Amino acid sequence: MTHKNIIWHKVLNNKKELPEGRVKTVTAAHKGICLTHFKGKFSALDNRCPHQGGPLGEGSIENGLLRCPWHGWDFDPCTGLPPGGYDDGIDTFLVKEENEVVFVGLEQEKPHETTVSDIMVETMINWGVTKVFGMVGHSNLGFADAMRRQEIQGNLNFYGIRHEGAASFAASAYGKLTGKPAACFSIAGPGATNMYTGLWDAKVDRAPILALTGQVKTQVVGTGNFQEVDLVQGFNSVTEFNQRIQKDSRHAELMSLAIKHAILKRDVSHLTLPDEIQELKAKPTAKAKTSKNRITPLTIAPPKESVIEALELIKKTKRPVIIMGHGAREHKKAVVNFAETLNAAVVTTFKGKGLISDNHPLGGGVLGRSGTPIASWFMNESDLLIVFGASFSNHTGITPKKPIIQIDFDPLALSKFHQVEVAVWGEISRTLEIFKEQIQGKTNTINQRDEIRDRWKIWKEEKAKRLTETSDKGISSIAIFETMNELTPENAVMCVDVGNNAYSFGRYFETKNQDFLMSGYLGSIGFALPASIGAWAAVGDSRPIIAVAGDGAVCQYLAEITTLVAYDMPVKLIVINNHELGKISKEQRAGEFDVWKTTLSNPNFAAFAQSCGAWGKRVEKQEDLEAAMKELYEQPKAGVLEIIADVNLI
Repeated sequence: MTHKNIIWHKVLNNKKELPEGRVKTVTAAHKGICLTHFKGKFSALDNRCPHQGGPLGEGSIENGLLRCPWHGWDFDPCTGLPPGGYDDGIDTFLVKEENEVVFVGLEQEKPHETTVSDIMVETMINWGVTKVFGMVGHSNLGFADAMRRQEIQGNLNFYGIRHEGAASFAASAYGKLTGKPAACFSIAGPGATNMYTGLWDAKVDRAPILALTGQVKTQVVGTGNFQEVDLVQGFNSVTEFNQRIQKDSRHAELMSLAIKHAILKRDVSHLTLPDEIQELKAKPTAKAKTSKNRITPLTIAPPKESVIEALELIKKTKRPVIIMGHGAREHKKAVVNFAETLNAAVVTTFKGKGLISDNHPLGGGVLGRSGTPIASWFMNESDLLIVFGASFSNHTGITPKKPIIQIDFDPLALSKFHQVEVAVWGEISRTLEIFKEQIQGKTNTINQRDEIRDRWKIWKEEKAKRLTETSDKGISSIAIFETMNELTPENAVMCVDVGNNAYSFGRYFETKNQDFLMSGYLGSIGFALPASIGAWAAVGDSRPIIAVAGDGAVCQYLAEITTLVAYDMPVKLIVINNHELGKISKEQRAGEFDVWKTTLSNPNFAAFAQSCGAWGKRVEKQEDLEAAMKELYEQPKAGVLEIIADVNLI
């Protein structure tokens, strides 16, 4: 090489670091170098073998020749030339030694040229996707490098997780909490397939999400190449938008369409990027796109005939009850205000828990299997159900025996399982504006506030009785959640897992101003811990993040405690440890099966958390619970409170 514009890079602090007859991989600027020490001389060669790209610095010198570790081809360790006069030699670089320090000289790097990945990442950011959860690997390095440049500029946050399934769950939780998409990111093959469960969680719970996967090089597709999976075919069933990026694609437009579909359909979009496309230089005319004028306002008014039919029922009702599902999350203030106009009790689905505070005079708690007798009592006593953003699942148990007005933004959700009296298609807040204008002074409903207060009194007395039930095997669920009722910050975001802990949470935890995230329709075990990562990415330190999981659930993604520590996420994880898949044991008994294979062998979760660098404490006695939970909530960093529980006291 010439000596023009040479920049010297230190590669060894002391030449003793590389003994005679050995080789080593070093980095100079962004260049991988194979540094050799042979016959008293240090030499620098390109680290990539010209045949398969093998890392020569991981090879060895045998019989005076540098041998590639991948396929055994030989090169001169000083000149890079192969024996036999072949022309497939290796580039070499200048080397100098100064005071035992070894330097390699390289020509000054050329300025970075914009790549296809740069255009796509900038477009993604312009559309508001600025949080990415994932794992960097060999088939996504070009796109990862484009994200790195944007993160340096403060335009994007990338969170490196320990399992790609945790990445998709984190992005799903982010979408559920904010209504906006985050991205999950993986390599080809197993990295992509690991994300599948979290993507299904987002899909069935209507959370927008963007999946970005690397892919093997186009020229080896179809040959059974290492980690080759047909990702477009594989992701077809879970995605609303699903495309493979190609050399001549409209790259910025595909990214725009992917995010647009995710937002408007509240669904999964997937883009897969072949390895060689990611580093392709963008065309000079290529520009990142923005969302300006690409999405219309969604404040759609309902059809007039639906409004007329709904108002006729509302004007006649004496005891209406309002049911809010997760689909009403962004409109909860408007719904509660409407309920106050009608003096109507408001109950929620389990996914909608917390959309009205249990302290509100009209709040009736959660309806269904994870709910309270308060909610079911008011539903049974009603003469009209007005349902907002709920899906009528069996778990919720909305009765078809009462007249129903259903309001939803999605026409396919209306009368999905059975015919309702009035199906109203429209944006919820806009629909309520119209309703309120038309019913002003024209309703004659009973004020249900006194009854709500009385039913809560009855339920709290029942809870007090259950609180007296104790056991030598562990603490009861009601004691755990009553303690949480006293101590949990009112503005917390709470991530709930599945199992007995979720049923007890829905039944016993009394909401204030918290938000709740769960794996609703998919009901996937392991959701809570990775979801807390997504929740923290959404709100940062402005709100406390609390995850509640059983011992069976938390082990699914237990290593993500290290992610909390790595990114200084002060998430508080409460692990209810009963050494059993308690809900499954209960179902086996209910089905008259023998209880089988549900006993668990667990680590000490508190000690595990400490080994990861988090705070950890285990509680085995009820009298120690309150002090330990206070200590957990006071921690400035990530913390794990492990509570030994009795599986029979739920």
